[in-house]
Amino acid sequence: MKPIILLFCCFLLRLLEIPISNATPNNEESTTTTTNSSIVFQSIDRLDYFFDIFSHPISWINQPPSNAQEIKITDGQWVNYNGHFPSPSSSSSLLSLLHNQTVDRPDPPPLQLIYVSERNGVSNIYYDEVYYDQTGCPRSNIRKRSAFETSVRVQIPLLDLKENTQSRISMKDRPSLAGDYLVYVSTHEDSGIARTSTAAVYSTELKSGLTRRLTPYGIADFSPSVSPSGKWTAVASYGARGWDGEAAELSTDIYVFSTRDGTGRVKVVEHGGWPCWGDETTLYFHRKGEDEWWSIYRAILPTHGPISIESVLIERVTPPGLHAFTPSTSPGNNNFIAVATRRPTTKFRHIELFDLETNEFKELTRLISPETHHFNPFLSPDSTRVGYHKCRWGVRGRESPKLLLQNLPTTPDSDFSLFRFDGEFPSFSPTGDRIAYVSYDAVYVVDVDARNHRQVYGGPAFFTVWDPVRKGIVYTSAGLHFAAEGTEVDIISINVDDDDDETRIKKLTTNSKNNAFPSPSPDGRWIVFRSGLSGYKDLYIMSAEDGEKGGLRRLTDGPWLDTMPNWSPDGEWIVFASDRENPGVANFELYLIHPNGTGLRKLMQSGSGGKANHPWFSPDGKRVVFSSDYKGISAEPISNPNQNLPYGEIFTINLDGSDIRRLTHNVNEDGAATWVPKHIKAVDVEWLEDRPGCDFLDVYFLDDMPSHGVGAKAKVVNVPNKARCAHFSRSN
Repeated sequence: MKPIILLFCCFLLRLLEIPISNATPNNEESTTTTTNSSIVFQSIDRLDYFFDIFSHPISWINQPPSNAQEIKITDGQWVNYNGHFPSPSSSSSLLSLLHNQTVDRPDPPPLQLIYVSERNGVSNIYYDEVYYDQTGCPRSNIRKRSAFETSVRVQIPLLDLKENTQSRISMKDRPSLAGDYLVYVSTHEDSGIARTSTAAVYSTELKSGLTRRLTPYGIADFSPSVSPSGKWTAVASYGARGWDGEAAELSTDIYVFSTRDGTGRVKVVEHGGWPCWGDETTLYFHRKGEDEWWSIYRAILPTHGPISIESVLIERVTPPGLHAFTPSTSPGNNNFIAVATRRPTTKFRHIELFDLETNEFKELTRLISPETHHFNPFLSPDSTRVGYHKCRWGVRGRESPKLLLQNLPTTPDSDFSLFRFDGEFPSFSPTGDRIAYVSYDAVYVVDVDARNHRQVYGGPAFFTVWDPVRKGIVYTSAGLHFAAEGTEVDIISINVDDDDDETRIKKLTTNSKNNAFPSPSPDGRWIVFRSGLSGYKDLYIMSAEDGEKGGLRRLTDGPWLDTMPNWSPDGEWIVFASDRENPGVANFELYLIHPNGTGLRKLMQSGSGGKANHPWFSPDGKRVVFSSDYKGISAEPISNPNQNLPYGEIFTINLDGSDIRRLTHNVNEDGAATWVPKHIKAVDVEWLEDRPGCDFLDVYFLDDMPSHGVGAKAKVVNVPNKARCAHFSRSN
């Protein structure tokens, strides 16, 4: 590129306040907050999500798909997912400005992409392009990518998220571009009602930046889809009721309203999710049928007269015999739809086309990457390409580093840094230089800079905590978690600095009555823990040195479940989770009690049927960090990888029960937070050893394959191979 053109590009980017992204991590967001402590939490499998958006031509309907034809559109660096190919009519003034008119436009025109990208813990919606040469193959040899056709990659964020930190860290669900309006989901506006999801649909006009909320307050909407004309938006919605704890198929209905301002809202389908417009009067959606198979259905809206549930015709589209979900259509195309599937013959989800005329499936991704999950297909406006996201490890292109600690942004007034951790039940040594955690039924210790990683206990275990006085002593629960009161689980201490297998482990309880979640007093003399000794799980206190042999003192007593205690830094309080208000239904609230058994009071009401777990005191003893479903669920679970509890978020609360603050906004199972008394520098920490990537499962409820209806046909037509594009992703 000539220097004058490059200067023009940089000037235009500055004018539009659009950052230039390169391959250097941690350069998009920075923090100037002065912190004196850190919060670290586990996020199940989240640090294995190396997602990129890929695309494959649909010409393979008449020939086998191939790796050579599949292209990786996104950058191979960040977590990129939930793509959308905008229609040619979506020519907003912003995108028009970004096109470099000083360079001849290519023929064919570029492939445009809208997608969600999480970068340094911040999710935003981005725009990108792919240019083609005359043969239709991506220009791999000269890397002419992005709006300015420069060798430096330019990716355009479509939302200005600098002013509000909470909106920066909210998730964006499934974006669409309709004319000048970007439609998406965000969770940043708090409803103020316990267990009511904050997921709502918003519309941002790209010309002006004006944002409107399209979802009424008090209602949760997911998975928006804009009609071909841009006039209507369909969503999967809870309506006016709150979330009731569903972790698999959500009991959503489908509503339609005006894309411009949210007016004219009407329910068109009962029991349905992930709507997608076929044309202005046809919606495709998924639901779990009476035969237990997830299938695609079609809703035909009336062309004249008022729209209501009674006036909408519902038809089943895909047959039983496999799970089919998250449909995608292309405007004006009535020949096929794209779907994600789970077949009885594989544990991976794949992308397939379903022929609406022959009622046959045509497989795609299983023939390219048979042992990789593929998510949420989307079709190009001309029906010539299908897009999807999958893990980039094991495919052509650069592999991202595996992180031990991922720094997340905090609000400007936060006095702590915030991190995801690659493991379960992390806890930090009193000096803050070592981390104990659980992984694959073993206890490990690693330095905070990822050095000296080693296993210190090889048996099944859960939870870890360090002794505040005795150097190198870690306590854990040895045994299976989520077990009954009489299960053999005991508290042990591990001297992580002792290399002798005979002396390193010390058993502190011997009654084998599910003794778990130890928490030492700040002077190191006592341990509070939960035990099923009485037939119920209550709290007990014992000597940290002598354990059960020195005697047990029962702290709570009742036919309920008191668990997960944590001792305050001043020794005055113990915070714990309990279902005592409604025993046996897994409704957990947070409580405080003095170590002598007095002063019992509720700290936090989690809402009807809600959960508030794993409380941990701040270093100054004035606040508690905990995990909860207090703000409901953020997206349809089936559109994401496995999350047994896809609603766990991290919160803090003052000791007087005021000022509940939400720290995380995502679809992951976040939990087991620990408040570290030392400040951890707000930067990512990479593993120094080789670690598996993309090591996660599909959602557990798709493993259920009904015995009836097995055997849906999949047809792939083989024809002679044509010239193909080679190794595009290697140049990306």
